[in-house]
Amino acid sequence: MLLMAVLTAALLILPAFADTYILSVAILILYFAYLGQAWNVMMGFCGQLSLGHSLYVGVGAYVSAALFVHFGIQPWLGVWAAVLACMAAGAAIGVLAFRFGIGGVYFALLTIAFAEFTRIGFDHLRWVGGSGGFFLHVAQREFNDVLALRGSPAMFYYVMLVATVAAFVFCAWLLHTRIGYYWQAIREDPEAAQALGINTFRYKMLAIVISSGMSAFGGVFFAFYYNNLFPEQIFSMSRSIEIILGPIIGGIGTLFGPILGAAVLTVLAEGITELMAAFGWEIPGVKQVFYGACLLAVIVFVPRGIWPALARCLGLESRGKGPRDG
Repeated sequence: MLLMAVLTAALLILPAFADTYILSVAILILYFAYLGQAWNVMMGFCGQLSLGHSLYVGVGAYVSAALFVHFGIQPWLGVWAAVLACMAAGAAIGVLAFRFGIGGVYFALLTIAFAEFTRIGFDHLRWVGGSGGFFLHVAQREFNDVLALRGSPAMFYYVMLVATVAAFVFCAWLLHTRIGYYWQAIREDPEAAQALGINTFRYKMLAIVISSGMSAFGGVFFAFYYNNLFPEQIFSMSRSIEIILGPIIGGIGTLFGPILGAAVLTVLAEGITELMAAFGWEIPGVKQVFYGACLLAVIVFVPRGIWPALARCLGLESRGKGPRDG
């Protein structure tokens, strides 16, 4: 927690020294760190592999954006509807999967299928623009309006910073409750956990509902930060991969893993983009190749992720460890 406090203090003063580009990169890092933390609740803590988490991001984004555009409902009110919608979607998937014993790779495929069904549905839903996209009106303001999520990049940066810190603290608290211990038992051996009297169905459902609800806020932020939504973009499989790569590379099941993984991937990916622009190169799919190379390197050299290895080197295991660090 001390490391998180020092890091947060440094991030608080970043906008005073960073230009707009650096600030936009920092927002991306925080955005993927937050979503990685949300996904980590489900996979890292409870051991349920979701490869369709873009479903919750997309539903959260579209619900809040539609309420804002069609009914004038401000995002901080719309976010509650978005969270409830995503929790309902997560609960539906959970009941279908866990009640009938669908787990492992089959559960992962089920999450992909639901994300794809939803993408196709929104592609044909004219009320929110269909495949042509859904656009939010951008009001030109000379001041930051936090309630309407309208303002400068610095305002969005601080909103995402607060959300990421809150997600970190919430997940740290969860891990030291009975729920967190039950999740870890289910992750390590579901049959043994059930034999000990743990209601595995209930706690798996709790994991997917919490994870989906947290992801909804990421979707709301995306909608009001970018002001446009396309089903092919926000529900795509590549979006889900971007969400899960941070925790995998940083360290699944750890608290700092999603943050470190998001920072490494975003900074290096932006570096590659700038390098290609400097040389005038246009290579389709270069970022995907880069992500694959990073994942391969982590699997070969630090299979538990970068953070556990770094924590051991710095002697921080006792202070910064997650459930898989000790």
